[in-house]
Amino acid sequence: MKITDKNIDNGKPFDWGKTSSDYAKFRDIYPPEFYEKIISRNLCISGQNILDIGTGTGVLPRNMYHYGAKWTATDISENQIEQAKILSKGMDIDYFAIATEDINFNDNSFDVITACQCFWYFNHEKIMPDFYRMLKSGGSILILYMAWLPFEDKIAGESEKLVLKYNPEWSGAGETVHQIAIPDCYNEKFSLVYHEEYPIKVHFTRESWHGRIKACRGIGASLTKTEIALWEKEHKKLLAEIAPDKFEVLHYGAVAELKKK
Repeated sequence: MKITDKNIDNGKPFDWGKTSSDYAKFRDIYPPEFYEKIISRNLCISGQNILDIGTGTGVLPRNMYHYGAKWTATDISENQIEQAKILSKGMDIDYFAIATEDINFNDNSFDVITACQCFWYFNHEKIMPDFYRMLKSGGSILILYMAWLPFEDKIAGESEKLVLKYNPEWSGAGETVHQIAIPDCYNEKFSLVYHEEYPIKVHFTRESWHGRIKACRGIGASLTKTEIALWEKEHKKLLAEIAPDKFEVLHYGAVAELKKK
């Protein structure tokens, strides 16, 4: 499904369904400490019902499944949900292809609502009351994020420059470590009870890093096949020049927990 938002990429349309196969293969990259931060908050564990919005290919519910929570997951892209179901074979995870703004689960259904790499895509004025309604008493919204640091990591920085060469409208560039921004509308019904930002080194090969960049919004979800092919040729050449066969890319992780008042 094509999405256009004037606040993202200067309104340039993007469609995660276009890059679902690469997303499934190359974006399941969160290291153990990313998940440990969640468990340390006693969230997404056995006995809890979790709703993961903007689930993509189900990275979060799939990787946290063994902690024993019951997961429901939604995404606007049917292609992403199809990939999630394939990758979740044998797991009891309920997937639905639906826009977050259209979710309508019963009141008091979930202990936690998670949003990983997707919180800024939503109409918060519309969905915040529904999050409040669907959460149980004392329930939490858990917002998660991880991004490479282009000013501190050479390989990330050079790859990012090449993305901008082919897609100057991409607004995902120039990340620095910062707290997750929470829209003001949440202050009425939720309290920010925890936030943390921390460095993470993520392991890659040239192939997996190339795939990770290709599966970002600025390339695979936005460009034409011809543009992607040209970018791929140039990016592979770049990596052959600046990157060893195996390397780490410096990222930072961020987490914010909002507690229902």
